[in-house]
Amino acid sequence: MDTGLDVKKRLNELADKAYRENRYVFTDFLNISQLSAYHEMKKDFIQTGSSLFGGCPECERCVVRFGFEEVLGYDQPFPIAVLRIAPVNPKYAEKLTHRDYLGSVIGLGLEREKIGDIIIKNSDDPKKGQIAYIFVIDSIADYIIENLSYVKHTHVSVILSNSIPEEARPHLEEESIIVSSNRLDAIISRIYKLSRDSALKHITEGKVFVNGITRTENAKPLKDGDVVSVRGMGKFIMTGVGGTTKKDKIYINIQKYI
Repeated sequence: MDTGLDVKKRLNELADKAYRENRYVFTDFLNISQLSAYHEMKKDFIQTGSSLFGGCPECERCVVRFGFEEVLGYDQPFPIAVLRIAPVNPKYAEKLTHRDYLGSVIGLGLEREKIGDIIIKNSDDPKKGQIAYIFVIDSIADYIIENLSYVKHTHVSVILSNSIPEEARPHLEEESIIVSSNRLDAIISRIYKLSRDSALKHITEGKVFVNGITRTENAKPLKDGDVVSVRGMGKFIMTGVGGTTKKDKIYINIQKYI
């Protein structure tokens, strides 16, 4: 699914299909830019009903489900499976990256849209080694299990997992920063150690999302509870302003995903 008008057109088509056929209809995984289009038009789906899920609450890539139980009279879970990928011999396993896992799965001839978030857990137990959890559309899960034998040069095993272990999931870390103003560029500049010009460029190029919607202007201050994502850098929650310094700078409290 492309971005922009094509995404909105496709979302409208799927919502209409769910309404006409009186059943649940699902997208594939949408990236953060495509989800911004969904958030902008979510109010248009009130009659049909819609919801998001990526496999766990912290996921960035999500599936949209059109339809809701109150009208349809039944519930249907999201078609998402989670796969656990582990080295067959941890002692000789490479240190693998998100790009390594994604490349190996796509290398099986699969579309990127069928693959959601990838969570990598580096175990303290040398007998286990590095373990990855990958969310996929459930129709391709068996194919990956049967065909994925190597990630780079590391021999791996793949099994279906019931869930992501709590210790492997992203968690929030409290942080307080000092900024000159409650402007988006000032805050992301401080959090991600960018120059103000670089932070502003991220904003104007559509790489910053506030509550799921692309923010391309910088004037509107953040408010408590805003969830901010910076593409390729991370995500945080604005939790409040904590006062001012003697030089009239302000304390901003956040919860940062790590």
